Amino acid sequence: MYSRRDFGKIMLAGVPLSMISLPEIKSAFKGVRIGIQSYSFRTLSLDDALKAMAEIGIGECELFSGHIEPRPQMGPPGPNGRPTPNPGFRDEIRKWRLTTPLDTFTAVRKKFDAAGVKLQAYNYSFNDSFTDEEIERGFEMAKALGVKVITASATVSVAKRVAVYADKHKITVAMHNHDNLTDPNQYAKPESFAAAMAHSKYIGINLDIGHFTAANYDPIPYIQQNHARITNLHIKDRKKDHGANVVWGTGDTPIKPVLQLLRSKKYDIPANIEYEYRGDDAIAEVRKCFQFMKDALA
Repeated sequence: MYSRRDFGKIMLAGVPLSMISLPEIKSAFKGVRIGIQSYSFRTLSLDDALKAMAEIGIGECELFSGHIEPRPQMGPPGPNGRPTPNPGFRDEIRKWRLTTPLDTFTAVRKKFDAAGVKLQAYNYSFNDSFTDEEIERGFEMAKALGVKVITASATVSVAKRVAVYADKHKITVAMHNHDNLTDPNQYAKPESFAAAMAHSKYIGINLDIGHFTAANYDPIPYIQQNHARITNLHIKDRKKDHGANVVWGTGDTPIKPVLQLLRSKKYDIPANIEYEYRGDDAIAEVRKCFQFMKDALA
């Protein structure tokens, strides 16, 4: 059995995660489960992301699919000046999803177990371009990862198709919100969540309190009213009126009151750090976010 300090040294030495084992990391404070969306470490490999979680002391993770799936090769800049994905990538990623052995995902779960980090959910974002086979494959991946929750930045229109497989596999799909109030096919309004949940008891909510605030909603009463259907929260700070992601404590998102609500009501809802504001060092910034949450619960 290794300590977290040993873990860092071993990783630097290039020893595979499968050859080590850490004790389970406990990152609940005052009864509130603090975890992370691995998208916070999107610039790191999965192994390096796990190393960072262990060093910081974060014991739960919602796994970003980009840490397993191939990343798109970027083409020339589009109309907005930003690089665009290779046009053939959509077909390539569908083929990868449908043909990659499920042992690949089982091996990923073993890495989490070795690092002492609880794998809480898999982030696999269904949309209207998904075939039925591609939708069901997400549930098979979740089973191989050993999780009972899929989080999804999905479309409202795909929810009915997803619900069929959620019922079949008895795995909850938690829809993730953004702040686009003008597109009725996006999850931003409470009514969009309600419409999706009407399809199945296995459709839930992955509430991003930063985006919810940016859309000018208050997460406190919403969590109180819907806590039974919320699988996990994304914690970030944003300004109201579709404002930017900002350093925690400088925006309008009621991070501290939300965490204190989870504590006082004893809601068993993981609060996952999602680092998205600009910073030079993701590990250093996530460490600050983690401390912010602990201080809020002190």
